[in-house]
Amino acid sequence: MSKASEVQNLEDPQLVEFVGRARQELFNLRFQHATGQLENTARLKQTKKDLARGLTVARQRGIDTEVEFRRQQKAKA
Repeated sequence: MSKASEVQNLEDPQLVEFVGRARQELFNLRFQHATGQLENTARLKQTKKDLARGLTVARQRGIDTEVEFRRQQKAKA
């Protein structure tokens, strides 16, 4: 779990990566929950809150996380 102040202190590229990781983790947790493999269901709520924190800070900075995340993925490839 990350605090709001920690998310606000991230640089823009790190923030985009944080949001991308949170989205991927949430997808994985939902998949595990649907298949009955998730033991700690509280992680779903925690991950949703982390994602919301990241998206809120990104919106405040005027960052389109989808576009930036794709741009970072292309740069890595």
